[in-house]
Amino acid sequence: MFTPIGTVKCPVTEKVDYNWGTVISEIILAPEYEKGLTGLAEFNHAIIVFHLNEAKYIPEKHLVRRPQGREDMPMVGIFAQRAKDRPNPIGITAVEIIAVSGNILTVKGLDAIDGTPVLDIKPYYPQYDKKDASTPKWVETLMETYF
Repeated sequence: MFTPIGTVKCPVTEKVDYNWGTVISEIILAPEYEKGLTGLAEFNHAIIVFHLNEAKYIPEKHLVRRPQGREDMPMVGIFAQRAKDRPNPIGITAVEIIAVSGNILTVKGLDAIDGTPVLDIKPYYPQYDKKDASTPKWVETLMETYF
């Protein structure tokens, strides 16, 4: 069982699959976690872990599907995509840190709608989080309008 540490505040109120790259969000932490942000402003990116509380996983529909329901995408399993409707509704996104002020972390590029519960915040360490990664060609096409 997880207890949220904060909530997302942003202008996006409906689930969408594109244009997240320009979205500025605030993560409003519960007051008891404010001191946990100490030192985070020295980083330029963080990883946000959140509960996809409005996701609805239906195995027959989501276990194998075309990403974003697009006909130009291949049929792939849920674990080969970053879809929101998952067996365990956990989201994770690397974001740009804009500001840290009091109990508010302002970020850019968080693909979570307004009111989403935040479970954890981790600093982005290039040494751990980005190696020489590769993706299938269809991922490049899929992400053209996502961020």
